[in-house]
This record gives sequence, C-alpha cells and structure tokens, in this order.
Amino acid sequence: MHTFKGRDLLTLAELTPDEVAHVLDVAEEPADKRPEFEGASAALIFMKPSLRTRVSFEAGCVQLGIHPIVMGPHDAFSRHETVHDTVKVLERYVELIVLRTFAHSHVEEVAEHASVPVINALTDEYHPCQGLADLLTIRQHKGALQGLKLAYVGDGNNMAHTYLIAGALAGIDVSIASPAGYEPQASVVEQARAIAARYGTGSTLQLLGDPAAAVSGADVVVTDTWASMGQEEEHARRLQDFAGYSVDEELMSRADPSAIFMHCLPAHRGEEVADEVIDSAASVVFDEAENRLHAQRAWISLVL
Repeated sequence: MHTFKGRDLLTLAELTPDEVAHVLDVAEEPADKRPEFEGASAALIFMKPSLRTRVSFEAGCVQLGIHPIVMGPHDAFSRHETVHDTVKVLERYVELIVLRTFAHSHVEEVAEHASVPVINALTDEYHPCQGLADLLTIRQHKGALQGLKLAYVGDGNNMAHTYLIAGALAGIDVSIASPAGYEPQASVVEQARAIAARYGTGSTLQLLGDPAAAVSGADVVVTDTWASMGQEEEHARRLQDFAGYSVDEELMSRADPSAIFMHCLPAHRGEEVADEVIDSAASVVFDEAENRLHAQRAWISLVL
C-alpha cells in the first residue's frame, strides 16, 4: 500500500520509485475516478510570478472541488510576521499549502510548522511538480521510463537538480552538459547517485562540458532558460557564458532519431533553443505544460 495522506512534496527525493509510478498512474486516470473534496480550500502562495504553475494548480483544485485562495508576495510572509505564525494561521483555514518561492529553506520552514500538506511549487533549488509532469510526458511518448537516456543542456539549476533525482528514481540515465561554473550542486549529484544505488534502478548520471557528447544517442533532450527568475541582471553575461549550449537542429541531430524535445517554459527562443527545434515534430513542450495539471491534481488527490 502507498501511504500519501498528509505528506509534503518538497523534493522528489522524498518518494520511492514505486510511489513515483503510482502518482503517474493516478495522473492518467479518467475524470470519473477523481475524488472530490467539496468544502476544502488550498492556499496558493506565489512569491514570484507564475503562469503555468498558478493556472494548473488553480484548475486542478477546482476539478477536485477545492477552493483555491491565491496570494502574492504582499499577502503572505511579508508583514514582519514570523513564518511560524503565518503558517499557524493559514492551517486553520485551508487543507493544503502550495508555495512558490526563492530559497528552498523557506518551503522547508513552512513544512516544518504546518500540520497540513505543503507542496513546493518551485524554489531556487528544486521543482518537483515539473519533474513529475516531465516523467509523465516521457512515459506517454516513450511508453516506459526505465533504460532511457535524458540529456539536459544548460544551467545546472533547479531543473537540472530535479532531473538528476527523477532519473535516479525512474531508472533513466541522465547526462548534463553545463559550462564551467554552472554545474549542478555536487551534493545533489551525490544524493541522486545514492538514490539510484539504494533502489537499484540502474540509472547512470554524468556531468559533461560538451553538449554534443551529452546529447549523443539521447531519447529525451531538455533545456531551460539560461537566466532564471531573479537572475535577470546576469542575462548579458550568461549569453556569453552559454555560447554553444543552444539546442538547435545540429545538436538535436546527435540524439536518437526518435528523440523528443522538452522545455519547462517559458522559452527564450533564439537563446537556449532554436525555433526549428521547439516548433518541430519532436517537441512535446505543450503536452509537458498540460501535464503539470494532471500530475499536480494527482498528488493533491493522494495527499488529501
């Protein structure tokens, strides 16, 4: 039996391979099998801007009969009230807290104090909801996850961290190509390798400097923006540092002929990805965006 009720989702490392597979299975269940939580409410707190995350969480809540209460950075955690006190008030009103914020320690502190489930809707270090949606997308297009190769080209950011852990859990080989100085955190790499070893998934994890080597033979090619939210002032420098790391037709040609292209969006066309790739038949970016709704709705239904 899988026990999800009342659990938080801060990183994918909190799940087992079987639990990941179960969440994906629930995400694909027909609408008539969804539970309903009439009268429940969820606090959706966004400390930074959001399109896909906000709309997918709001729509998912409504589909489950949950009333979403959306708050911005001036509504919560900004009035000189402690995180403890804010959370203790919120949990008297809602059955679920969803938080999109900057420091990962913020969502950890919220979860520490909350008696209701807390979902990380993105921090500077992890994006577990996107990770579940991406695994769902890969499974839908490839039929299975075990034994595939995923190549990530770009900044060793929260998405790179999430792919390392997701790959370790799902038995996907992950190759990450980043410029010097932009590699994923060493502690996350070691954590992912430990997860693969613990569960015997067979996943191998590589950090490379050469995008062509990373993409060679890949079943899935992924990238992300070179300057994430909060890094806009670094944009000009990052354009220089990431020269040669754009996913274009030439780079995609090194992947398996049936490879799919993914991007969590928003995409900066002409920078990390070329139009001819993101608009190609290999691109599944809008299926991927849709699956945010299905994966998050599944997780909410399980923890409530």
